[in-house]
Amino acid sequence: MTAIPEIRAFLRCETPQGWIDAALAHPEILLIDHANCELKAAQTAQGLMWKYGMNNSDKGPYNLVPETAFLLLNKMSRLAREELRHFEQVLAFMKKRQVVYEQLSAARYAAGLRQLVRTHEPAKLADTLLVGAIIEARSCERFEALAPHLDEALQKFYLSLLKSEARHYQDYLALAAKVEQPDVIERQLDKLLDAEAALIQGSDTEFRFHSGVPA
Repeated sequence: MTAIPEIRAFLRCETPQGWIDAALAHPEILLIDHANCELKAAQTAQGLMWKYGMNNSDKGPYNLVPETAFLLLNKMSRLAREELRHFEQVLAFMKKRQVVYEQLSAARYAAGLRQLVRTHEPAKLADTLLVGAIIEARSCERFEALAPHLDEALQKFYLSLLKSEARHYQDYLALAAKVEQPDVIERQLDKLLDAEAALIQGSDTEFRFHSGVPA
């Protein structure tokens, strides 16, 4: 798939082997947290629709041009539907494998990235979109990294997700480019990608889909 080399070039590190080993040692947690990630991704997309796409009159706080607002609504609507479909597919794997859907604590990954999001608009929207692009890119990279080590059914499923995750990454980047100037995007991406690599290469106390290597 042509999008995978693009994503590898975009991210600043590969998933460490230690994380892959932990994923294989904790298949139930892998599926549960994968389901959580799909659900959160859908919720994030819907939140962007409500906050930015549907609150955009001349008297609104964000003042996106109508073309950008409609583009955001369309892209995020499709993304939310796809993520919910993936959530349902993961649930099916869990049911078949008798994995109980238990509550898990969140990884520090997403929160660590969002700490770098600027707080004023439209910078906040631009940075939120960039964080979304990075998370989708890392998810795509992890699916590909895990696939060779999985059983046939789960391998086929994870490889089937690569195309949509890569498109989500591209959609987020394209939307960010509509909101902020190219030099600002480049500067913010540089900061966010450095932080992301540190989170992925660092150690974590627990294994999660987006954690670093469990200590």
